[in-house]
Amino acid sequence: MNKGLKRRATVGDILSKLIGLKKDKYWLADQIRLLSPKAQVLPSMTEIEMLNECPDKLIFELKKVFEGLGSTRQEISTFAETYHWFFTDLVASSDPNVTVDDQALRIVDLNKLIEGTATFRNRDVASTIILPAGDGNAVGFKDSQEKPLRLAIELHKALHEHNHGKPSQKKIEVRIGLASGNVYHIKDLNGNPNVWGAGLIFARRVMDLGREKSILAVNEFADGVQRLKPGYRALMHDAGSYWFKHERKPITVYNVYGVVDGIDVGTRKDPAVPSIPDSATDEEFQQTNYFMFDNIELTLQVTDPTTMMTHHTWLRQIVNLADKPVPDVYYFLDGDKPRDFSELNIKASDEKGRELQISRISKNLLTRKEFYVGLAVPLKPGQRERFVKLEYDWEEIQREYFYQFASDCKRFKFLLIVPKEMSIRQQVARVNQNTGAKIAASIPAKTRYLDGRTEMEWEVTDILAPDAYTFYW
Repeated sequence: MNKGLKRRATVGDILSKLIGLKKDKYWLADQIRLLSPKAQVLPSMTEIEMLNECPDKLIFELKKVFEGLGSTRQEISTFAETYHWFFTDLVASSDPNVTVDDQALRIVDLNKLIEGTATFRNRDVASTIILPAGDGNAVGFKDSQEKPLRLAIELHKALHEHNHGKPSQKKIEVRIGLASGNVYHIKDLNGNPNVWGAGLIFARRVMDLGREKSILAVNEFADGVQRLKPGYRALMHDAGSYWFKHERKPITVYNVYGVVDGIDVGTRKDPAVPSIPDSATDEEFQQTNYFMFDNIELTLQVTDPTTMMTHHTWLRQIVNLADKPVPDVYYFLDGDKPRDFSELNIKASDEKGRELQISRISKNLLTRKEFYVGLAVPLKPGQRERFVKLEYDWEEIQREYFYQFASDCKRFKFLLIVPKEMSIRQQVARVNQNTGAKIAASIPAKTRYLDGRTEMEWEVTDILAPDAYTFYW
């Protein structure tokens, strides 16, 4: 077999193994970077595009990695354990004006600075979890809620010294997230210890709100740690409530900053994402409890594979469970890219084709919209055979779609339509809202290869709120 044929066969083996192991392109990108930190793989790429960027030597090294992996499902630990998390990454690590070599050196230098802190050096090795996270790290402490905060303070001091006198392109800037919460112990496909759960997820998500020099903490972490020492309380500043993706309620976030031993720690600048003012958000979510759905059909049609612009169509058959007529229907939409309402091209209509209007907007955030659609005729108690169709355009850059059921649903159908030339994977995962764990759905999706398009369809019955699913393609 010549070298070209051998490469294509090897790529085919890797793609087949990915499907068998139920791993996505982000996991593949991590494996490639572990073998070759300079590899030019981007989240926007498909699995095939990532592999095409790999030289032959790297492809064959990847094959050896896959040969050492088993497809046997790992069981999670029986009991969750509470860990306290420090999560950090480099700010502007993907700046195109910074060379790949300089980016890699920054990551190496950041790791050395973390390793040099007193908290890290004196950690309890047996109970501390260290997880690489691309251009940063997550460190979980089981023995002390104080340690993530101490590590953040010590890292800021080390960065102050490291950056002194250096030109801006040589400086290291980070953002840090702090959280406490339950996690389950699992093993990754390499057999290495790993964890998954709310504590780690929240640390990452609160970090994602930050800008350079930010130290941000979720409410539970801040409440606990500021009781330990008076000095810690002075560092905790309520920054308001923020939406975390896929959460049904806003989360209170604390901005951690102040002067410690003569060094400025953190930044007074607010998190980079607008906060949520106090409102009737909980009441608005409860509005969905007035309904159940006889039928929900979601259709996503990718209209531009380059930008992943996607036309969304929601068709919902509504039953009013309240004891009074309901005049409008509440919606909330999440997106991967910041969008104004005017850019979403929102259209709504009812079962008779009558055009419906947005009656009021309750939230207009960068990546989240909440609003009410007024019905042409109020929905009477117990009334059936009423439909509302909502259409809008929003990019699906991550090529995954999350949907959580706010009310029970008798029948649900998901349909994805993509241009024929676009490769897809038909994966559906049920999401555990408590731990964040994703388990392959017991009913697989169906794929149809048609003239000019490919369709992925998944249909189930009798779904109970608040079940949630993620669709990958």
